Amino acid sequence: MLFNESLKNSAKKEWNEYVKLLKAVGALSRIFSNNSAPLINYRAVENIFCKSFNAENLSRSDIAFDAKYHSLGIGIKTFLCNKKNNYQKIAEFNKHSKELSKLDIENLPNDLGKYRNERIDFAKRTYGVENSIYHIVARTKQGLILFNTPYNKIHLKQIKKVQYTNKEKKTIEFCDNLNSYRYNFSKSTLYRKFSVPKNAIEIPIEIIDDPYSLILDIAEVDKKELFKTVHSDQSNVILPLYSTRKFPKSIPQKSGLNLWNAGGRPRNKGEIYIPIPAEIHKKHPNFFPPRNKSFDLAVPTGNILKANVCQANSKALMTDPNKDLSDWLLRKVLKLEEGKLADYNRLSILGFDSVNIIKHSSNSYKIETAPIDSYENFIKLM
Repeated sequence: MLFNESLKNSAKKEWNEYVKLLKAVGALSRIFSNNSAPLINYRAVENIFCKSFNAENLSRSDIAFDAKYHSLGIGIKTFLCNKKNNYQKIAEFNKHSKELSKLDIENLPNDLGKYRNERIDFAKRTYGVENSIYHIVARTKQGLILFNTPYNKIHLKQIKKVQYTNKEKKTIEFCDNLNSYRYNFSKSTLYRKFSVPKNAIEIPIEIIDDPYSLILDIAEVDKKELFKTVHSDQSNVILPLYSTRKFPKSIPQKSGLNLWNAGGRPRNKGEIYIPIPAEIHKKHPNFFPPRNKSFDLAVPTGNILKANVCQANSKALMTDPNKDLSDWLLRKVLKLEEGKLADYNRLSILGFDSVNIIKHSSNSYKIETAPIDSYENFIKLM
């Protein structure tokens, strides 16, 4: 396995590249800050990690994990190290803020734990994750401290020491038998405390006093070679899993994800489709293949489904057999039993209501879940 007790020795070549890239980016800290501690943006760390270890980057999917290495889910945290208080954000519950604010202090941690644990299970089901860890990059005046720590769910039966952290009652704290947590009401955000272990790895960083001269030199390098990217031809569209004609958002009971419930003829319990709004075809007319032409659709677990665009006005994305799409989306991701209607509340609890369709070629596509309101935001940018 890539990650064991000695991160240094588990993958030497990958590890060396990872450290070199962290040192190189950390050396440019003066561009952003005069602080004595190196400043590396958390997105940069996620990208460096995935590049070095050839891990799948999940950071833009807004799920519980930032990366995936084979069947290992990895949460990546980057923060300024504080010996006494390393509470870091692990989840936001904006859609449930009103509901959570009405709970008394004793019951709140239990509901928070349920939502948090459900999202972890959702990410594991969706991406085929069997085990998980946190990888920490903590910034200090001397450089960086790297370590791994368990990625635990909240043990609901072990919750204790529930109390407010201040007189204004804006934050509560609690713990289970493994970790300490805080919840901020105004931000609807859950935090977990991370402690630096004795076997953490320290990486010294030499910060360049004048990084601008170096950047100007780099600018003279062949730009085509410097900025070449693997996914330069990649494009995507966002599709909603709900009806765009109704407010508040809802999933029709006899179409879309619930097509199996429609009348007119006997239907298989796995008969569903993902809606393709006319606006998508209008703005991206050549994104999908012609109607009824088969193409490969990869799901996050790595399986390849046979898909096609069908129905009047090419309004539906389906698979052949159609049951393959429902096996992944309804059974594995939403965890719905056959015969149970999909509803928007279920999507809201899991933190997504759309899917991102990524095009690699005219015959090769990928599907992944997209955060709540992704379709609306995508339409605004079109």
